[in-house]
Amino acid sequence: MSEVMTEFVDGFGGARLAVHRMGEATGRPLVLLHGLFSSAEVNWIKFGNAGILAEAGFHVIMPDLRAHGQSEGPHDPAAYPGDVLVQDLAAVIAACELSDYDLCGFSLGARTAVRGVLAGLSPRRLVLGGMGLTGLSGWARRSAHFVDAIDRFGTIERGDKAFVAQAFMKTMKIDRVAARLLLGSVDDTSPEAIANVTMPTLCVCGADDHDNGSARDLAEALPQGTYAETPGNHMSSVTFKDMGRAIAAFLA
Repeated sequence: MSEVMTEFVDGFGGARLAVHRMGEATGRPLVLLHGLFSSAEVNWIKFGNAGILAEAGFHVIMPDLRAHGQSEGPHDPAAYPGDVLVQDLAAVIAACELSDYDLCGFSLGARTAVRGVLAGLSPRRLVLGGMGLTGLSGWARRSAHFVDAIDRFGTIERGDKAFVAQAFMKTMKIDRVAARLLLGSVDDTSPEAIANVTMPTLCVCGADDHDNGSARDLAEALPQGTYAETPGNHMSSVTFKDMGRAIAAFLA
């Protein structure tokens, strides 16, 4: 597997963001954004999907989102304005001096990628993993589920719908104060706005992943959407190399 190099750049308000790179520097830049409570290491590197993309010739650039992984998670509410993750993404793209690149996000990363495009980012191609149409338009409801898990952390018992989120936060040692502030910075994206995402876009989703609605419906709503199904549910789909292979095939 290619070596992973890590550097730090300043995001919104000077927050220190970790950016992990894999693959030849001369390869085509591909920015990968991980999901909520995860990290670049867990979402992309650990199970080999970043390696597949690096071997396919991409220079893979993987930031840890604010309040995740090795990136800072300030406790000041002022550090979490609306769409702060989009501002961080723009800062990473500027720091890496990217002008011609592809962009891929999984779950919260997919939401961030869509919001970034709507805010003016212009990747050649876009990949949205683990995301459906209602996951974009109904984020407030989804966010409330995670806020509830944070607020009841340590008291949630097996069988409760929030148990999996609690367990993942424990595993990832999530800073719950920062994570709660971050959740409040992410907004809904209307189905009408999706029509403005005009570049070729792959919606790739696990066969048993229904957490964010139908990825097939999202692909059909996009002007140049394509749907691909891979194994797994929302938690496990990133552990299968089928995810990386589907992304590589689409971007080739």
